[in-house]
Amino acid sequence: MQTAYPERPDTMQDALKRAADLPGPNVTLRQILLAIGDHGPLILCTVLCVPFLLPVSIPGVSTVFGLAILLLSIGITLNRLPWLPRQIMDRQINAEKLSGVLRRGMGIVARVEAVIRPRLGYLTTGYISGRINGLAIIAGAILLMLPLGLIPFSNTLPALAIMLLCIGMSQRDGLLVVGGYAMLAATVIYFSFLAYAAIAAGRGIATLLGSE
Repeated sequence: MQTAYPERPDTMQDALKRAADLPGPNVTLRQILLAIGDHGPLILCTVLCVPFLLPVSIPGVSTVFGLAILLLSIGITLNRLPWLPRQIMDRQINAEKLSGVLRRGMGIVARVEAVIRPRLGYLTTGYISGRINGLAIIAGAILLMLPLGLIPFSNTLPALAIMLLCIGMSQRDGLLVVGGYAMLAATVIYFSFLAYAAIAAGRGIATLLGSE
């Protein structure tokens, strides 16, 4: 059985550079996969999270990358290499904008990689930890895909949670995994606050209309 997460993965910075160097006016997820190489869904999820960490809008990225991360995370949870539909693999994305975002993301990834080292191994190895961490990435992907793109940090928080979980798992750094869970909890709290504020605002408007 082929595992979903390799023992000696390529660095995230190398993967980002190869994806950023793709030529042409447009690129597809299929081309990005070929550029990254066979380094596992965890590194690919990390690369796909980068555009969500920066205040740059690239048409088509949110839907394509968000759904791809969700499908990849399902494969990670099941310990299988995932299948991605052709509609996602061949969706055209502006290459120039994507390249700029990925190159800017190298700085973020470099800061994370600078503190990586194997620790808290029980959080990154074994069947149970792999399944639980995979489910956490699925939760992060679902939160990432919620239609809240215009709200500040609505994409950044779940993307950062996914990135920390994936890097922690791939590099056997349990402390980063803990950070991923903390960011996931922060995302749930933030979204819950947004939901409460929206409900309170709706009730306030209803009260004002009812008093007229």
